[in-house]
Amino acid sequence: MGKALRWLGFALAVPIVIIALWTFFAETFPSLYWPSPIKIAGAFWRTWFEGRLTSDVLPSLVRLLVGYLVALVIGVLLGLLVGSLRRLRMFLEPVFEFFRAVPPPLLVPIVMLFTGIGQNMQLTVIAIGAVWPILINTIEGVRGLDLTQLDTAKSYRIRGRLRFLAVVLPGAAPKVVAGARQSLSVAIIMMVISEMFASTNGIGFNVIEFQRLFRFTEMWTGIVLLGVIGIVANFLFKLAERRILRWYLGMQSQER
Repeated sequence: MGKALRWLGFALAVPIVIIALWTFFAETFPSLYWPSPIKIAGAFWRTWFEGRLTSDVLPSLVRLLVGYLVALVIGVLLGLLVGSLRRLRMFLEPVFEFFRAVPPPLLVPIVMLFTGIGQNMQLTVIAIGAVWPILINTIEGVRGLDLTQLDTAKSYRIRGRLRFLAVVLPGAAPKVVAGARQSLSVAIIMMVISEMFASTNGIGFNVIEFQRLFRFTEMWTGIVLLGVIGIVANFLFKLAERRILRWYLGMQSQER
């Protein structure tokens, strides 16, 4: 219990200091563009949970979840395939590296040309932006498989689907999970950007609308909401990661 409290104290120390300083300067030197956290907290519930929960917050979360899952499925399956076939990997890897180097927000206008404006565009933007960390890490995970394990599986005639499920997928799992974690933050960013470009609802749409209407307190509540979504998503991902990589984390703790 004491260890948990100490960890909580260390985790909250810096945020508390930042909020305290922010409140002090905002209250001492009032500014339209930099409202006090007290005002932001007071407007938070009214802004997002009294009228915008079902019309803006939930649609954004659904788009984030669907787009991220699409990126996860495509990235893992394609990465396992490309990583397992050496010639295919040599052929496609430069193309993958090129597209990974392109900033994801630049893809929004291009996607709009093919999908138009609407839900399909937003889901496509999220999926395309988030797929690259998963894809590249999955390929690297397959490439980095222990040769001893592969030779052992071959000597025991473990082939086909059994080899894939028992050797390839577990061996590549740490890299796959690392890529999935990176892509989660990218998916949140792409969700917001897609809603800012061309949308009639969503968190990103409302944040930019508040800015255009000089409603800066409400704008800051949207930024806080996105931060909360990121923290909650990261927490849920950590829980899933501990279950998926329980064997790997156990090995790591034993080595230490």
